[in-house]
Amino acid sequence: MASTDAPYPVQEIADAWERERPGMPVSSIGIVTPLWQLAKLLGDDRRRVLARAGVDTATLDLLSVLRRAGAPYTLSTRELAARSMVTAGAISQRVARAEREGLAVRRPGEGRPRTVLVELTPAGHTLVEETVDQVLHRETELVSGLKPDQQEQLAGLLKLLLQDVQTRLGDDRITQVGE
Repeated sequence: MASTDAPYPVQEIADAWERERPGMPVSSIGIVTPLWQLAKLLGDDRRRVLARAGVDTATLDLLSVLRRAGAPYTLSTRELAARSMVTAGAISQRVARAEREGLAVRRPGEGRPRTVLVELTPAGHTLVEETVDQVLHRETELVSGLKPDQQEQLAGLLKLLLQDVQTRLGDDRITQVGE
């Protein structure tokens, strides 16, 4: 874990604004700035892990949603769009790419003529298992500077903050950083 007595640029920014604009509310700088920096660092690191694994973020998201659905790892395109929180068009593109790569297959739904089902193939199952293992092990390593109780406390506080900000903004979507 980093030294707590080293200069902290985020605090220096807040202090400078307080000096230059006395009375300006600067407490958010100590929260928002590190969150942006962490999002950038963690997003970049995840993209590197995925690049080494040979999969892009959108494909991993599709495969992960199918895998988390449980056996038989099949969902309709409508369900995929809802669970991925992306548009039907985006799901169509993701499914087409995964199908070309042999990671998923499409088939018509039973009883509903316009329903399209998407199923994880054995190759897709293997890829998502291996990739998620790499991602989660790496991210566990990256947060290991915090003790387990600190991780739990931070997760709880971030949940509260996220829910409150979503309510204030009227936007409950969860997307990738920068989307």
